[in-house]
Amino acid sequence: MKTIFKSITFLLLFNYSFAQTNVEGIVKNSNDAPLEGANVVLKGTKYSALTDANGKFSIDAHDKVPFALIIAQEGYKTAQLDYNELPNKEIQVILTIANQLNDVVITSRRRIEKAQNVPIAVSVIGGRQAEIAGAFNVNRLKELTPSVQLYSSNPRNTTLNIRGLGSTFGLTNDGIDPGVGFYVDGVYYARPAATTLDFVDVDQIEVLRGPQGTLFGKNTTAGAFNVTTRKPSFTSGATLELSYGNYGFIQAKSSVTGALSKKIAGRLSFSGTQRDGLLENVATGNSVNDLNNQGIRGQLLYKPTEDIGITLAADFTKQRPNGYAQVVAGVAPTLRDSYRQFNTIIADLGYKLPSTNPFDRKIDTNTPWKSNQDLGGASLNIEAKIGKGTLTSTSAYRFWNWDPSNDRDFTGLEALRLSQATSKHKQWSQEIRYAGEFSSKLSGVFGVFAIGQNLQADPIQIEEAGKDQWRFSQDAAPGTPTALLWATPGLLDGYGIKTKNNLDTFSGAVFGQLDWKITDKLHVLPGVRYNYDKKKLDYSRQTFGGGDLSGYDAATITKLLALRNKVYSNQAFKVDFDDTNLSGNVTIAYKPSDRINTYATYASSYKPVGVNVGGIPTDANGPIIDLAKIKAEEVSHYEVGVKTNPFTNTILNLSVFTTDIKNYQTLVQSEDPTLNRGYLANAEKVRVRGVEIDGRITVSKNLSFNTALSYTDGEYVSFKNAPLPLEETGLKVNGKQIFSKDISGAQLPGISKWAGTLGGDLSKDARFFGNKGKLFFAIDSYSRSSFSSNATPSKYLVVKGYSIFNSRIGFRASEGLTVFVWGRNLFDKNYFEQLLPAGGNAGQYAGVLGDQRTYGITLKYVL
Repeated sequence: MKTIFKSITFLLLFNYSFAQTNVEGIVKNSNDAPLEGANVVLKGTKYSALTDANGKFSIDAHDKVPFALIIAQEGYKTAQLDYNELPNKEIQVILTIANQLNDVVITSRRRIEKAQNVPIAVSVIGGRQAEIAGAFNVNRLKELTPSVQLYSSNPRNTTLNIRGLGSTFGLTNDGIDPGVGFYVDGVYYARPAATTLDFVDVDQIEVLRGPQGTLFGKNTTAGAFNVTTRKPSFTSGATLELSYGNYGFIQAKSSVTGALSKKIAGRLSFSGTQRDGLLENVATGNSVNDLNNQGIRGQLLYKPTEDIGITLAADFTKQRPNGYAQVVAGVAPTLRDSYRQFNTIIADLGYKLPSTNPFDRKIDTNTPWKSNQDLGGASLNIEAKIGKGTLTSTSAYRFWNWDPSNDRDFTGLEALRLSQATSKHKQWSQEIRYAGEFSSKLSGVFGVFAIGQNLQADPIQIEEAGKDQWRFSQDAAPGTPTALLWATPGLLDGYGIKTKNNLDTFSGAVFGQLDWKITDKLHVLPGVRYNYDKKKLDYSRQTFGGGDLSGYDAATITKLLALRNKVYSNQAFKVDFDDTNLSGNVTIAYKPSDRINTYATYASSYKPVGVNVGGIPTDANGPIIDLAKIKAEEVSHYEVGVKTNPFTNTILNLSVFTTDIKNYQTLVQSEDPTLNRGYLANAEKVRVRGVEIDGRITVSKNLSFNTALSYTDGEYVSFKNAPLPLEETGLKVNGKQIFSKDISGAQLPGISKWAGTLGGDLSKDARFFGNKGKLFFAIDSYSRSSFSSNATPSKYLVVKGYSIFNSRIGFRASEGLTVFVWGRNLFDKNYFEQLLPAGGNAGQYAGVLGDQRTYGITLKYVL
């Protein structure tokens, strides 16, 4: 590493000594006040500079004549200056106030460019916009980007999808790779739990839709989140933000930055969120589903020369909520005999639900809900400008420790009373890429990427039944000898399984994408990726506990043990395999005018093979080993789009897409209580088609509107061996038990056909405590139509469509004091975010509830 670094340094110093073509200038606002922190970019490259406290900058044009400079500052309209020769004096740039959503600059293609010029469907949310909207995590962010879906019954069981694709819907299985990449400052976060964390000092979030495997290190078949945080500055500064709301909501954020020496700058950021629970446990009198999050992030920036930047970053987040409990949302009658219906079972046990209305928000579960997690890591990012491009090395280590406790029968009964999949995860990753211009007609990015991961039980994972489980498992009519055996006192009390699993994975790739400028208006962008994946799993589980059976004769004990094995059984298997894949894409981009940019893309992508980490179904011969390995997904994606600026300060974009996936990886639910988390399988083929429209308009410097609308149609083209829906559990044909059905043509889970956002911002120049800024009123809405909440569509597991409205009113300023009052879900809409069948398919199902109306006040001070 030292040798490589010295070589890079030598090359850069050599290059720097022969390329002194600096452009100097000053950036001001319309009031003739200097703007600090404005981003000055040499168009089409990654060369950039920031203005200092006096608004001044100096940037090397690198002999690129003619050339253009892009000057961007949040809250101001981006300016572009074109030069045919090097200016011989200091230039002056005046930025006018504009909607911050216009002329957004992004880095997703490893260069700095306007989002409207990029031939990719991308949504961009500025850090300031996310903060004012209260979008402090991805779950809140989805309300601003309707093509994003996030479902979370707890941090581990989190699904992040784009256009309905990415990960399996339902409870997470660790044996598959997510199809949506989540990156923070170039570091890939492998665990879906990362998407539940509070954002810490975020500068911008880019949501790229569609396969992105030729731009990013980790393969992404559905899209990517590219999150960039605020960087250390050599100019001292600090921010402090405090929010207070109902239900005891308190959130504090702070950040401080400045120079530590002439060549070293630092930044330290903190975020903490607390809130009381939104559900009441009537059995304990305590509130549950609270928030208790703390996060810290530190960065050091070392600039040995103008062309080399080395950033060392570390972060740690801790979550300790008494939460992620679900309420019983309803009961579905099944096709089992009457004595096996949920309502009959609980009546026999003398139990009554605390409420039949889930929006009473009452539970009585007797197992504490716990979702403790620690997540953190460190990264070293080296950027070196070489020739007409930038060489980037990103080295990272991350960890995730997970300590949960869940009640999987969702009731106050002691049935499936404990599910505790404690886990620890470690990952290391290395990406090296070069992005730049290779000639006047050819530019692009190419790189290599590797990631190794280890996920294991910590030290064991526990599933445990209670004294009431016998009645749920009873599969013989009352009064029969077998039914009497099921009722044996203590048969299943404390009976369960202890699981040990160890999953080692490695993924390596070579990737690249070119941008061939055939003419100034026509570009062709081919990309290619070669991937290698290896997975090795060692899985074993052992039964434990249960009442003492020593008082029974040998024949009876044998029968009782056989009944126990119907609930939990021993299982062990090992899987070790590897696979390779070649994929790629091609985009044709045509820009007939400065106001119109069109593109057409075809992508062939690939989601690696998976493995069932939570156990596999059994038959009369034991574990069905063939189900341990899950086939890789094969993705074919087609998309056309147009990005326009039909009028001044107006954006209107349209994209149309079709995605076909062979061997779609899906999670299915089994009647086997041992698999109350479900298991993975493949559907032969699925298809998702859709249309997306987004528009933004600045009517004046005081009034702006934004909207986004998506139509998405997802279906199983072929899924001939799908699990039965909840209401068909117990289906028999000619006296034979049936466990699967053909659902070809049915709707994919988690996809609303219609989803959209609409918002507006009205402001007026004002002073507050002598501080210049704007009085503002903003309102936004998020709506979605109904969607299936189960792998196999069930008429009971359908989340109804809903709309929620959020608003803010107050005073905002780029410096000094900002204060505003906010409200979320203003009309107190009751809605589900997800519906989940209980393990064992007795008929009850649970709901993840959306938050009721919340409101509060936020104060922020910027130095």
